[in-house]
Amino acid sequence: MIELSSVADIQFLARKGMTTGYEVMSLLTPAAYTAYVLVKRGRSALYVNRILRATWIGGAIGAAGGGALSYARHSSSTVDALQRRRMHVMYDANRLRLEDHAVIGGVLGGVLTTAIFLKRANVVNLILGGGGLGTGLGMLTHYGKYAVGDRPPPILSPSFPE
Repeated sequence: MIELSSVADIQFLARKGMTTGYEVMSLLTPAAYTAYVLVKRGRSALYVNRILRATWIGGAIGAAGGGALSYARHSSSTVDALQRRRMHVMYDANRLRLEDHAVIGGVLGGVLTTAIFLKRANVVNLILGGGGLGTGLGMLTHYGKYAVGDRPPPILSPSFPE
């Protein structure tokens, strides 16, 4: 029988996996889709609406895939391993800063993309796709800051087993 604490840990880790999947696919999908369209059909077939739609659909697929992979990975782990992993994820300052940059970028991307391309795309694609583009740019901002040495200080947890 599975303990309730391990069920909560699995759910938490699956949600974090979904977040990571969304962030990664929001970063990769626009570039991959643009390259695909340019190679297959040329520049005349490249539309803002289609890029934005591909971005949010790619992000949704990434969230589903990340959650499924995380659930599959953690569902067979021991209770102690799950607790250690959850504590590690909860107190990882680098990951927290990455998620903060991604959320800020997503909100700004959703608003700014809608304001800039209002007449060129569907409103749903503008908001969701712009949020995905902003999430990817927020991640790139985090990685750029990390590369130049702006690293977050570590967060010390009361019982962080190393």
